[in-house]
Amino acid sequence: MTKRKVVVALGGNAILSTDASAKAQQEALHQTAEYLVQFIEKGDDLIVSHGNGPQVGNLLLQQAAANSEKNPAMPLDTCVAMTEGSIGYWMQNALNSALLKRHIDKDVVALVTQVIVDEKDPAFANPTKPIGPFLTEEEAKVEMQASGATFKEDAGRGWRKVVASPKPISIKEYRVVNHLVESGVLTISVGGGGIPVIEKEAELVGVEAVIDKDFASQKLAELVKADLLIILTGVDNVYVNYNQPDQKKLEEVTVTELKEYIADNQFAPGSMLPKVEAAISFVENYPQGKAIITSLENIGAVLEGDAGTIVVAK
Repeated sequence: MTKRKVVVALGGNAILSTDASAKAQQEALHQTAEYLVQFIEKGDDLIVSHGNGPQVGNLLLQQAAANSEKNPAMPLDTCVAMTEGSIGYWMQNALNSALLKRHIDKDVVALVTQVIVDEKDPAFANPTKPIGPFLTEEEAKVEMQASGATFKEDAGRGWRKVVASPKPISIKEYRVVNHLVESGVLTISVGGGGIPVIEKEAELVGVEAVIDKDFASQKLAELVKADLLIILTGVDNVYVNYNQPDQKKLEEVTVTELKEYIADNQFAPGSMLPKVEAAISFVENYPQGKAIITSLENIGAVLEGDAGTIVVAK
């Protein structure tokens, strides 16, 4: 079997379900690692990315609760970096253990990654991603006046700060990732979508934003010329007419077909839609590659042959 370069995008909710303790998240990642090392056993090169939505949300609550003049809360880009580091450490540790169990001698590294976005991205003019604690309307108005941040009412539960979710245009460290992978190192990268930065006068400056980890993973897969981008979700396949009597499982599907389904509002925004859009972007920008949307539990079937929803250029 030919060795492939594989990017696997793992969701933040796959790491944290109900128990937010470090121990519970580490245990979840040890189970996840058992699935992921199957790629190494098959001889593939592996890059793992992960979400951090629940984790960065919890960290922002901790930051807000402890905020004082002597111990000021860290900004959002730094909180993303902090969770990228902590989850990366847990994942590195779990993958090391899984490899050791199989007597596979392989280095694993988690890389803090800066993801470049365009400061003119329209997302900055229309922030939509809720983060941090719920406030009353009065508290939100005071905070908006003081900080200039945008707050929106969130489904009757209170007011929350919203930030932009711009699309990634490049990844500062992609050459480092590629070098590591080609040197045989199992690499964890673009954790939590990476740290959002903009280019200003030859400098990279962190911005108050969050990047969708599926789009960041797609951009990384494109830049390192991955053979395969696997986007993990809660189901083995993507469906159209989901949960309806005429629901249909998508197996191999073209970009053209998927765009027609998107126009027909088949995929939920904030859920399956970004995964489908990221898969489309990857195969459009790198037609030699293939994208698969499936579940973590279905990885064995993916390795045995065609499984999951396979997205191809034509």
